[in-house]
Amino acid sequence: MRSHLLNDTTAERYRSSVTEGIERVAAKLAATDRPFTGVTVDALAPAIDAIDLDKPLLDTAAVLDELEDVYLRDAIYFHHPRYLAHLNCPVVIPAVLGEAILSAVNSSLDTWDQSAGGTLIERKLIDWTTARIGLGENADGVFTSGGTQSNLQALLLAREEAKSDSFAKLRIFASEVSHFSVKKSAKLLGLSQDAVVSIPVDHDKRMQTVALAHELERCRKDGLVPMAVVATAGTTDFGSIDPLPEIAELCQQFDTWMHVDAAYGCGLLASVKYRGRIDGIERADSVTVDYHKSFFQPVSSSAVLVRDASTLRHATYHAEYLNPKRMVQERIPNQVDKSLQTTRRFDALKLWMTLRTMGADGIGQLFDEVCDLAVEGWQLLAADPRFDVVVEPTLSTLVFRYIPAAVTDPAEIDRANLYARKALFASGDAVVAGTKVQGRHYLKFTLLNPETTAEDIAAVLDLIAGHAEQYLGESLDRAS
Repeated sequence: MRSHLLNDTTAERYRSSVTEGIERVAAKLAATDRPFTGVTVDALAPAIDAIDLDKPLLDTAAVLDELEDVYLRDAIYFHHPRYLAHLNCPVVIPAVLGEAILSAVNSSLDTWDQSAGGTLIERKLIDWTTARIGLGENADGVFTSGGTQSNLQALLLAREEAKSDSFAKLRIFASEVSHFSVKKSAKLLGLSQDAVVSIPVDHDKRMQTVALAHELERCRKDGLVPMAVVATAGTTDFGSIDPLPEIAELCQQFDTWMHVDAAYGCGLLASVKYRGRIDGIERADSVTVDYHKSFFQPVSSSAVLVRDASTLRHATYHAEYLNPKRMVQERIPNQVDKSLQTTRRFDALKLWMTLRTMGADGIGQLFDEVCDLAVEGWQLLAADPRFDVVVEPTLSTLVFRYIPAAVTDPAEIDRANLYARKALFASGDAVVAGTKVQGRHYLKFTLLNPETTAEDIAAVLDLIAGHAEQYLGESLDRAS
C-alpha cells in the first residue's frame, strides 16, 4: 500500500493518476449541456448506499468509473451559463491549478515550520486586500474557510474590544436582510437571545440609517453597549449595499465597531467600473471578503481583515508544541496567532496564481460583466408583464416572481412560483434560487457567470412562466 503515498518514488504514478482524473473532468465539462441532470435523492441514494467502503476497487480507472456514476454525472455544474441560483461562481483556470499544487504539497498555514513561503504569500495577499480596501498601514487579517467564519471572528474581536462587564448588555446592529451568520455568531459568542437588533431597510433593501441612529441612541439610554454595527456590502438575497459612509459616521459617533460583510460585494475591490459603490468600506474596523464568490476562486477562499492588527490578539493562544511565545520575540511569523483555526489549507495560493496570471483588472472585468448582465436582466423583467421584479440590481442579483394575469390569490401565486422552481430544477434545464419578500415566495437569479447572456435569462424566464402556467392549469382542472 506504500505505492499510494505521494513521494519521490511515486511521482510518475501521481502524474498519471491525476492526469487521468483531469481528463475525465475535462471531458465532462466539455460535454455538459445543462447545469443538472435532474436526478432525485431517491434515485441516487441507493447507488451510493450499495457501495461497500471496506472493499476497495484497487484501480484508479475503476474508481473513476464508479465516481462517474455517483457524482460526476449528476453533479451541479456552476460553470454552465444557466446555473443562476446561489452565490457559486465558475472558477478560473489559474486558481484550479493552484488548488492542484496546494493539495499535493499539502502545506498547513498555521506555523512557519509547516509552510515557509506559504506564510509569506498569504501575508502578501492580506496586505494587497487591505490596501485595496484602504484600511491603512496598521491593517492585517487572515484567510478563513468562508464568510460565516470571517463574520464570527470579526464579531469576536468586536466583543472583546467592547470591554463590557456583561455579555448580556452587548448589542449588534444589522439590517433585516443581513446574513444569518450574524445571529449565529451572536449565539456562538455567548450573547443574549435579543443581542442582534434588526434594522429595517428601505425600498432598495439598504439599511435605514435614521432607524439605526434611533436604535443606537435607545441602546445607550437603556444602559446597554453597542458592540458592533454590521453593514452589508452585497446582501445574499438582493445584492444590496448598505450606505457605508453614513453608517461609518454613526459608528464613530457612538464609538461602535464597524464590520462590513463584503463576502459578495468584495468583487468591487477589483472592479474597473463600479468600485465607487463600496466607498466608505475603508472606514471599517473589520471586513469579510469571500474570494470564492466574486473573485472566481474555488471553495474555499475567504478572509477577515482588520484596521488594527493588534485586535487579532483576541484570537491568539500559545501552545508550546506549536507557537510558543518565544517565537514572537524571534519574529517568526505564525498565522495561527491570528486564526480561529489551527490546521489550515494554503487557500491563498489560488488567489496568488490568479493575480499573477490575470491581474486584478482581469478579475474585475469579469465581475463587471455580470453586474452589467444583471442590468440587462432587470430591464427584461421590468418590461415583461408576466413578472414582478423587486429592486434594480446593485451587484448581480435579481429577485422576481411570476404574476399570472388571471390569478389574484397571493397564496396560489406563491404555489405557482414554488412549483416552477422545483419543476425547473427537476428538468435540469436551469437552476434558480428562491427567497421570501414580505412573506411571499419569490425567485432569484444570482448572476456570477460572464458566459451567461441576456438570451439565457430570457429563455429561463420563459421556462419559469411555462412551468407556472402548467401548474395553474392543472390546479384549475383539479378545482373544477
